[in-house]
Amino acid sequence: MDIIHLLPDSVANQIAAGEVVQRPASIVKELMENALDAGASDIRLVIKDAGRTLIQVIDNGKGMSETDARMSFERHATSKIRSAGDLFALRSMGFRGEALASIAAVAQVELRTRRDEDELGTFIQIEASKIEAQEAISCPKGSMFSVKNLFFNIPARRKFLKKNETELRHIITEFNRIAIIYPQVSFSLLNNKDELYNLPESTLRQRIINIFGKSLNSQLLELNTETSLVKISGFVGKPETARKQMHNQYFFVNGRYMNHSYFRRAVLQAFDRMLAPDTAPSYFIAFDIDPATIDVNIHPTKTEIKFENEQAIWSILLASVREALGKFNIVPGIDFDAEGAADMPVIEANTTIRAPQVSFDPDYNPFAKTSSSSTSSNRADGYKKQSFDWEKLYTGFQSDNETTGVSENRSTEMPEYKNDEGSEPLFAETEQNASEYFNFKGKYLLTSVKSGLMIIDRRRAHIRVLFEQYLTSIRLQKGVSQQSLFPECIELSAEDSLIMDEICDDLSFVGFDIEHIGKNCYQINGVPSGFEQLNSVAILEEMLLHSRQYAGSGRDIIHERIALSLAKAAALPYGKSLSAAEITALIEALFACPNHNYDPEGNVIISILSEEEIAARF
Repeated sequence: MDIIHLLPDSVANQIAAGEVVQRPASIVKELMENALDAGASDIRLVIKDAGRTLIQVIDNGKGMSETDARMSFERHATSKIRSAGDLFALRSMGFRGEALASIAAVAQVELRTRRDEDELGTFIQIEASKIEAQEAISCPKGSMFSVKNLFFNIPARRKFLKKNETELRHIITEFNRIAIIYPQVSFSLLNNKDELYNLPESTLRQRIINIFGKSLNSQLLELNTETSLVKISGFVGKPETARKQMHNQYFFVNGRYMNHSYFRRAVLQAFDRMLAPDTAPSYFIAFDIDPATIDVNIHPTKTEIKFENEQAIWSILLASVREALGKFNIVPGIDFDAEGAADMPVIEANTTIRAPQVSFDPDYNPFAKTSSSSTSSNRADGYKKQSFDWEKLYTGFQSDNETTGVSENRSTEMPEYKNDEGSEPLFAETEQNASEYFNFKGKYLLTSVKSGLMIIDRRRAHIRVLFEQYLTSIRLQKGVSQQSLFPECIELSAEDSLIMDEICDDLSFVGFDIEHIGKNCYQINGVPSGFEQLNSVAILEEMLLHSRQYAGSGRDIIHERIALSLAKAAALPYGKSLSAAEITALIEALFACPNHNYDPEGNVIISILSEEEIAARF
C-alpha cells in the first residue's frame, strides 16, 4: 500500500504559515512590504490587542484588479518573478508569493482594493484558506488588508503568543525597520485608537529623530561614500551614545533591513579605543548595491543576506565610518588652525638667526653659609631672602597623642561574624576594630582574620548591600523619594515609552516620582534618596535598556535588573575616602546580606589569602 500522498492545500498553507507567520509582527512586516511594493506614499497601520484581534494596513498604492486580488491569495503567486533570472535582479520587498496564502490559512482576512482606472473595487473575505465572499464594492484607490482573530483555528499557536506589551514591542520593531529607510513615505501607527507614530514625509535624519527623539539629533554623524562597488549612506552615533545592549543599530541593503554581524564588527573596529568595554554605538547605515551581487533568499524572513564581495565592502564600510569620525573631529588629532594653537613665527630670507642668550651669576653658590644680606648682594637678579621664624607656626599646638587622644595600643573588640557553618568566628578575638582596616588604593579593604588576610572589594560590597535594599523596597512597595527642585524631562521612543509605562510603578517603589506629561515625554519630579547628585536621566535610560533586554522574563527578573541598575549607579566609586564609621557600617551591612561573597552579577567580593600562601612568598 502506498504511503506517500500530497497534502491538502489547507494543511500545506498552515505548514508554510509556520515559517512566515510566527507572531503578529510577522504579518505587519509582510503587509507593509506589499504596500511599499505597490508604490504607496502613505501607509497606515491599525492594531488592536497587539494584533490578536486586528491588524489593518491601509495604503494608497496602485491597487489590484479583481483577478489579481483573487490570485494574490494563492500559493507562490507573485508579480515580481517570471523566470529564475529575476531572482538576481530583485529590488522589491516580497517576491516569493507565500505571505498572503499563509496569513489567510491562520486568520480571517478581508481585502478591499481598487485601481485608479477602475470605477469599482473588489472585496474578498477568506477564512482558514477558504473564500467566504467576493464582490464588487466602492472603496478608495489602493488596498486595505484586515487580518482578524489571528490563530483562531490553531489554539495551540495562539496560546504561545506573549503578553500584549511584548507583542506590541515586536510590532513597533518591525514598523521602525521599514519606516526608517523609507523617509519619502508617510507612516502612522494606531494601537487601540492611541496614535503611537505619525511620521510625515521627511529626510532620513528627520525620520530618525521623529522615531527615536530629538535628543539623538546632535549625536548623529553623517556617512556618504560612493564607490563602483557599493554606495554607503546614513548616520553613526557619537561614542557617548554607545550602550551595552544592541540598541538603535540598523543595517539596510537596497531598502531592506538586514542582520549582519560581520559588518557590525567593521563599525566597532572604526570606533577602536573610543568606546567603553562591551558597548556598541548607534548606527543607521544603508547599502545601495547591484542586486546581482547579493542573495536575499537564504532566510525565511529575508533578514540575513549573503554578499558576493563581503571583504571589500567590509573595508569600505570601515573607511567610511572612520572618515565620518575624523570629519567631525571625534578622533583626537592636532589642528594647527585651531584657536589657541602655537604661534609659529615667520622667518624671512634676510633674517640673521642668533642663538638664545641666558643670563646667570657664575659666582652664586647655593650652599654657601651666608647671611640674607650677603646672599642678596651676590644674586644677579637682586633677590633678597626674607627671614622667618618657623617655630611660630607650632605655638599653641600639642603633641599628636595629646591632641587626638589616641593611645598607641588600641584594644576595641571586633564584632564577631560566623562562617557558613556557624562553628567558628570569622575574626580572631585579638583583632583590631573596623577602623584598623587597611584601605588599599581606595579600592580594597584589608584586614587580618583567623585564616589569613581578608581582602574586600568595597565597591562590589556596596553594590551587594544597595541591591538587597532596593530589591526589598520594590517587593515591600516602600521607597523614600527626594523631590527635585528643578524637575527633569526625558523624551523616549514609542517602544521605550511602553516599557516605561510597564515599570513606572516599580520605579515608584524605590523612590522615583515620574509623571507622564505628553506623547512619549516624562517628567522626573523626584528621585530616590541619595540620588540628588546623580544623572537621573542616564540611570532611567540604563534601566530601560535592561528592561527591554529581559522583557518577557517575569516580574522578578525585571525587579532584579532595576535594583541592580540603581545599586551600580549609587555605589561608592573607587578612590572615595571613607571614615572608620562608614567602613564599619559597610562591613556590618555586607555580612548581614544573604550572600556576601558575590555581587549580583557573580563577581567575587571577598577573597582570603591564607597564611600558607603568604608564607610561600618569602
